[in-house]
Amino acid sequence: MIYLFVLIGSLVGLCALFSARFLLRNRSVRKFVRGVKKRSDEAMERCGGFEEEAPVLRPKRNSRTTMRETQEVSVLMRSAEKAFALGKYEEVERLYIQALTVDPDAHHVQAELAKLYLITGREAKAEALYKVLLDSHDDASYHSNLGLAFYKQGKFPKAVAAYKRALDRDPANPERLFCLGRAYIASECFEDAAPLLEKASARLSRNMELLHMLGECYMVLGHKDHAEDVYRRINKLEPYNEEVKEKLTVLAGA
Repeated sequence: MIYLFVLIGSLVGLCALFSARFLLRNRSVRKFVRGVKKRSDEAMERCGGFEEEAPVLRPKRNSRTTMRETQEVSVLMRSAEKAFALGKYEEVERLYIQALTVDPDAHHVQAELAKLYLITGREAKAEALYKVLLDSHDDASYHSNLGLAFYKQGKFPKAVAAYKRALDRDPANPERLFCLGRAYIASECFEDAAPLLEKASARLSRNMELLHMLGECYMVLGHKDHAEDVYRRINKLEPYNEEVKEKLTVLAGA
């Protein structure tokens, strides 16, 4: 009889132990899932312009592991470069993603993947990647390319803001003046666009797209003298452009 009580007591104890371990494990799983959901929500908030959280520091890796990963990423990037030259964009994307699987912190790989998305017309994906890059790398080219991603999606006010940030970080670059001016025109802010395009045209004097845009901008604003000056510059570069000649005739008679 005593042995029976001991056996029953042992079984009850084992059941209690396994139940406790099961509950603790489930609790850990739920905590992990909540943590993943929280990080996902915070990432979405960052993309929406809300306050950013402090970056999480990755644990340090030993130098041997880092060297091996660096070499593997380099091999994958060289393969991607060859595939890109052949126009095999799906293969290029696969190789970039594989490289990021090896080293998720390789920002140069992220930048190349974002650029690929811009080239292949996947601007929403490019936008998301450039936002991630800008969390840790305040680079003028990233701001500019984010502006281009916005511009191609028709998000012109956001494009203006991104191009402004690019210009603030690289004020001597005439291409950035041109891009910001173009975004202002798309937003129908012609007064803001004109001085930027005029300043850019001093350095990009043979950029026909810029000059035509500047001429049209002055026409919309009613600045006929400035428009005539721009179209004369265009006429010197494109003497056989009949449309430009017609505009000069109209402006001369106005």
